[in-house]
Amino acid sequence: MSSDFETYEQDFGTITADVTNKIGRIPKLSGEEKTQLVLNVDKQLEEVRELLEQMDLEVRDIPIQSRAMYNSRLKSYKQEMEKLEKDFKRSRIAYSDEVRNELLGDDAGSSENQRAHLLDNTEKLERSSRRLEAGYQIAVETEQVGQEILSNLHSDREKIQRARERLRETDANLGKSSRILTGMLRRIIQNRVLVFILGAIILLTIILAIYFNLRGH
Repeated sequence: MSSDFETYEQDFGTITADVTNKIGRIPKLSGEEKTQLVLNVDKQLEEVRELLEQMDLEVRDIPIQSRAMYNSRLKSYKQEMEKLEKDFKRSRIAYSDEVRNELLGDDAGSSENQRAHLLDNTEKLERSSRRLEAGYQIAVETEQVGQEILSNLHSDREKIQRARERLRETDANLGKSSRILTGMLRRIIQNRVLVFILGAIILLTIILAIYFNLRGH
C-alpha cells in the first residue's frame, strides 16, 4: 500500500509544481492565452484533489503503527493544496477584474471593493475549512489511539489467560507429584516394618535354636 501512496506523492509533486508555475504566469498574460491557462490550471487542481482522495484511501489501509507518519505527510499536502487554491482564486479574481475593466472602463472601479469583500469571505471560509480539517484529524488520531489501546488490552488479556492456564497445569503437576511422593514414602515405611519383623523372627529363631541346643546337652 505504501508504494501506491508514494506513487501518488510523485504525481502530486509534479502537478503542483506545474500549477504553481502557471498561477504565477496568469497575471502576466492576456486574452485567449490567459483564458486557456486559467482553464488548464482549474483542470489540474481537480486532478490534485483526486490524488489527495486516493492518498487518503491508501492511508486508511496502512497498518496502525505506520499510519501516523503517512497522515502527517497527507496533512502537509492538503495544506499545500489549500495554498494553491487560495493563490489561484486570487489570480482568477484579478483576471476577472481585468476583463471587466477592459469591457466597462471607468464604470468598473467599484469592483475593487467587491473583490476585497470576496477575498475576505474566501479567507474566512478557508479558515473554517482548516479548523474542520484539524478537528477531523484529531478525531482520526484519537480513533487510532483508541484502537491501539484496545489492541494492547486484548494482548494483555491473552497473556493473563495463558499465565492462568500455566498455573493450573503447575498446580495439577504438583498435586500429582505430591501423591507419588506420598505413595513412595508409604511403601518405604512398609518395607522397613517388614524388614524389622523378619529380622526379629530370624533373631528369635536363632535364640530358640541355641537354647534348645544347650538344653539338650
